[in-house]
Amino acid sequence: MPYPQTLKENPRIIFFTDFDGTITLEDNNLGFGAERRKQGNADTLNNKVTFRDSFWEMMESVETPFPECIQLLCENIKLDPFFKDFYQWSRENQVPVIVLSSGMTPIIRSLLVHLIGPEGNDIEIVSNEVVDKAGKTKDQADGWQLKFHDDSGFGHDKSLTIRPYAEHFASRPNDPRPTMLYAGDGVSDLSAARETDLLFAKKGHDLITYCEREGIPFTVFEDWQSIFATTRDILEGRRSVKGVAEEGVEQAQEGKQDVETVK
Repeated sequence: MPYPQTLKENPRIIFFTDFDGTITLEDNNLGFGAERRKQGNADTLNNKVTFRDSFWEMMESVETPFPECIQLLCENIKLDPFFKDFYQWSRENQVPVIVLSSGMTPIIRSLLVHLIGPEGNDIEIVSNEVVDKAGKTKDQADGWQLKFHDDSGFGHDKSLTIRPYAEHFASRPNDPRPTMLYAGDGVSDLSAARETDLLFAKKGHDLITYCEREGIPFTVFEDWQSIFATTRDILEGRRSVKGVAEEGVEQAQEGKQDVETVK
């Protein structure tokens, strides 16, 4: 459910998450493939190009009919092995999971249902869309194109979905405020990095590079097993967001020291 309906059940935690490479094990890499996408991500990280322009170029290189794209991805994309357990727990404990993606809603929805089952229909998705090209249809070769969510340099500025929640409770200081969490891995997540109470950043990926450069606190994850354990501990009061964040800072500092030692 979109804001403000999400708040009707008075959730104690709201979990925002990226999709490609975060819920799934890898990005979908439609179009010109992994290597050029990796270079585009590096250029975005170094402010040489916007994510919007890089991703548009990648999607415009795809000529496969859209239904075939969905089928191909369903056959090849794998879910993080621990996400399904996390999602089942979230449903049982009234923890809304909201997917914020720079991908395309029809693809994400199809993958969620394929990988999780019918419950995948219940996950809120905020993402880009797909439209027919002029004089063509999505069923045809080179018949579709990306429709961005907004006019930002990201194409989808994920902060635009998160901020209304923060503003809602800032204007209602006496209302119980849910803890807001975010999980991501790459350059499409830069707009969300500062927006929640705790950021889970995937080990070895561009989001960590950005956070270290910009001084943004984060805690590292390798898969949803650790996210699940940490989120459950926060909900049940065994750990605090502040404590987890402080541990994340210590881990990041230790990682830097290890790199310097190797050098």
